Amino acid sequence: MRIVAGRFGGRRLTAPPGLDTRPTGDRVRESLFSILGPLHGARVLDLFAGTGALGLEALSRGAAHATFVERDRRALDALGANIDAFGLDQDEALVVRGDYRRALRDAGARGEAYDLVLLDPPYRDASGIAPVLDTALRPLLREGATVVTESDRRSPMHLDLGGADERRYGDTLIRIHRP
Repeated sequence: MRIVAGRFGGRRLTAPPGLDTRPTGDRVRESLFSILGPLHGARVLDLFAGTGALGLEALSRGAAHATFVERDRRALDALGANIDAFGLDQDEALVVRGDYRRALRDAGARGEAYDLVLLDPPYRDASGIAPVLDTALRPLLREGATVVTESDRRSPMHLDLGGADERRYGDTLIRIHRP
């Protein structure tokens, strides 16, 4: 697994052992970021970050800052190793350890707002967490923001954020919302 393009293009990503963390594949990331287009100066929220592949790809392609939210200890270790290997500091990459609900609540209390939100929860949880995300995300979105969901095509994540551009890659379903 590697960063596909941009300033970190070709650099390998560390992933934790086992099957608990399922990083977004290179082909899917390449296609997704081609659709998203330029990210220059964007503020990114990578919720359920895992290895950080999505947020790091956004930083590689010009995003100004990414906040990574993850609770799994092994995934956090891999994420930290990736951020360190790329030489990123807290001005570019902030890691929030813990539950996504608390992270969203805290971000709202601080007045945070994002241009791009990347949602790649464990596939088994995707449909169940959608109602929480619908409510919690809205105040965190800047005008013109984009929200990307990744889920299993057989159990998709349905957000009520307006029309979505939908793409399928094998069993992976990507929805791009531009509320």
